Amino acid sequence: MRRRVSIGTAVAVTIVGVVFGGAFAFQRELIYLPEGGPLPGAADVLPGGRDVTLTTADGLHLASWYFPVVSAKAAVLVAPGNAGNRSYRAPLARALTARGLSVLLVDYRGYGGNPGDPSEDGLALDVRAAQEFLAREAGAPLVYFGESLGSAVVAELAVERPPSALVLRSPFVDLASVGQRHYPFLPVRWLLRDEFPTRGDVARVEAPVTVVFGSADSVVPAEQSREVARAASATVVEVPGADHNDPAFSDGPELIDAIVNGSGAPPQ
Repeated sequence: MRRRVSIGTAVAVTIVGVVFGGAFAFQRELIYLPEGGPLPGAADVLPGGRDVTLTTADGLHLASWYFPVVSAKAAVLVAPGNAGNRSYRAPLARALTARGLSVLLVDYRGYGGNPGDPSEDGLALDVRAAQEFLAREAGAPLVYFGESLGSAVVAELAVERPPSALVLRSPFVDLASVGQRHYPFLPVRWLLRDEFPTRGDVARVEAPVTVVFGSADSVVPAEQSREVARAASATVVEVPGADHNDPAFSDGPELIDAIVNGSGAPPQ
């Protein structure tokens, strides 16, 4: 009997070790879901669009799209979420340029056919390269807009390089908090290599902050976005009944108005 118990215990420990070890080893494959190309040229997406290359501090060359507007009231750095590529954000660029804002659609390392592998440190370098590009090119105040994971990326950037405004869409408290919701059987906070502490970062941001989220978000709980907003003393835009990837967060009026109003551009 004791031998059977010992064997059973050993099997259970082995299974737990395999599960935890696999979760640790392959966690970034679960977090980052990039799509490659081929992609159209920026001018094919929107007349006047430019294909640009951002050079990071660690030597990567990242393809992105820049949509300049003459006499723009502001320029928006768009930091995407964890999935897809910049083509998914084309409707956002069309809507914002129509309201008089220049837009830079960033693709992180590993996304949209770009070289490199995504990580928290890597994405921080990527948005710094994007910010440097806009600071040189835009000739207008900079607005950082981040969606979901991208909210954490630009919140960290805003602490070091303050924008004129920061707009966060569906932000989470930190990566472990949202990960624990989806993997309750794992010690997520202990396993994670990337932290993305959005709430802690926004509390140190000096620029005006707007937080936009859906009341029915099944990926990032609405209460987490509210916690981020409270930490930043932010303007809150809650979209009733909206889920994480609903069209409202592609180019819906609540989102576009939040970015335009946050930028200080006059309403149209």
